Amino acid sequence: MDKVSGRIAVASSDGIVVSSHFGRTLKFYIYDKSDEKYEFKEERDADLICDKGNHDEDSLLSKVKGIADCDFLLVSKIGDGALRVVEEYGIEAYEIPGIIDDSIEKLTQFIKLKELFL
Repeated sequence: MDKVSGRIAVASSDGIVVSSHFGRTLKFYIYDKSDEKYEFKEERDADLICDKGNHDEDSLLSKVKGIADCDFLLVSKIGDGALRVVEEYGIEAYEIPGIIDDSIEKLTQFIKLKELFL
């Protein structure tokens, strides 16, 4: 049984590669995952909130709320402060840069492996 089901937000500049830092991404590509397949659902705009490592807390919260319906987040990088807020919203964030298809597959494999030890 596939234990990785839910909604995935992908930080990407082109919709092909997980290429964006959470605070700098201007787009999230949203996928629904169930069983052994996943499906692209929509593209969501996001505000730039990272300025040389500094974040406005209100902007950070707004960005996270924009993906609050997601279970997982794939990024190329995420800072500790943003990670803390993302996790407070119940979203599991993973730094898995690469082709989106490959990154989603790596996420699936990692979650399945992690479930073996819980």
